[in-house]
Amino acid sequence: MLEYFPTNYVWNLSTNLALAMGGNIGEIDVICRQLIDASRRGDDEGTEAFFNAWCAQADRLVELAAEDIAAGRRLSAGAKFGRASTYYLTAERMQHRDYAPRKVAYQKMLDSFAKFTELGEENCERVTIPYNGKTLAGLFVKANPAGGKPAPCLAFFNGLDSTKEMIYGSGIQQALAARGVSSISVDQPGVGEALRLEELTAIVEAEQWAGAVVDYLETRADVASNLIGVGAWSLGGYYAPRAAAMEKRFRLCVAWGANFNWGELQRRRLAREGDRPVPHYWEHVQWVWGKKTLDEFMAFAPAVTLQPVIDKITVPFLITHGANDRQIPQEYAHQQYEGAVNSPKRELKFFTPREGGVEHCSADNMANGRDYIADWVAQTFVELGAEGVRT
Repeated sequence: MLEYFPTNYVWNLSTNLALAMGGNIGEIDVICRQLIDASRRGDDEGTEAFFNAWCAQADRLVELAAEDIAAGRRLSAGAKFGRASTYYLTAERMQHRDYAPRKVAYQKMLDSFAKFTELGEENCERVTIPYNGKTLAGLFVKANPAGGKPAPCLAFFNGLDSTKEMIYGSGIQQALAARGVSSISVDQPGVGEALRLEELTAIVEAEQWAGAVVDYLETRADVASNLIGVGAWSLGGYYAPRAAAMEKRFRLCVAWGANFNWGELQRRRLAREGDRPVPHYWEHVQWVWGKKTLDEFMAFAPAVTLQPVIDKITVPFLITHGANDRQIPQEYAHQQYEGAVNSPKRELKFFTPREGGVEHCSADNMANGRDYIADWVAQTFVELGAEGVRT
């Protein structure tokens, strides 16, 4: 993993995610060099400096994009808006939940991303999904070429602190589209727009909001409603298997990063075992799950486990995990695989130094992990009867 900050895993992880989402190495180098001293103050203490540096680069790109538009250079402007959205998001997701400027940065991210997809003519359709009287926001990417027939589709969800724009930026949806598989990335309760704009907090029963997404996909004429899969990364390594176990319309499942017993992991993190994905971690998890105190959260956390439902997974199941994942222990990947005894096709894939992608959700080399997953999804859909799908 590229490590500008020798004592700060959280900042290094965020920087690598920005690169994986299409950030420019030259721009990111300018940002990170000015933050090295601040990083030594700890991942919590220096986050305002982190926020200002990433936002300043994003603001600069927005100004340059406006100049491109004035000169009639729409595609160039779109590319700059795309990188700006990545940098705004990188700044925003690292802040304390009560840090007021994050709200402005988040709206700038949404605006920039919308201009990126419009001006860049991206294969990306923003959609809204009814859920409990509110809506979930998603990004739908069509199989390319679709051939005029309904295509299989993967519903892909977030972890603890990512967003649908990060999923899109990772390239997984584009990799699936190239193989003839459509996809939708969604801000489910607890993340992104659902948390920030709709005040929808996370729930243990992931099948409830995942089922709402299936309901939506079944209304689309371009989706083969009998060939819908579910996938997710990081904490989504809990959400997706839980959804597949309980929502029987899903035909396959992918966990990009195993998360068999996330609740038990919180006890270990409180004892300072393992690294954390974001600064201000304990305030963040209370925000995500709608808990008012750390004691309330810790009393609730043991419910976030796949132990009671893992044997209810009856569809093909892929688990991928980095061999050097510093956040989620390898033992959880083995437990997840060993518990899925009723899956007709289960696979546990560790990414090693030979391949790259050894860190959490392959943040150090996302390309290989992304392509492996896209190939497995495409091949499995073919085995389930899909036509027009390729690898």
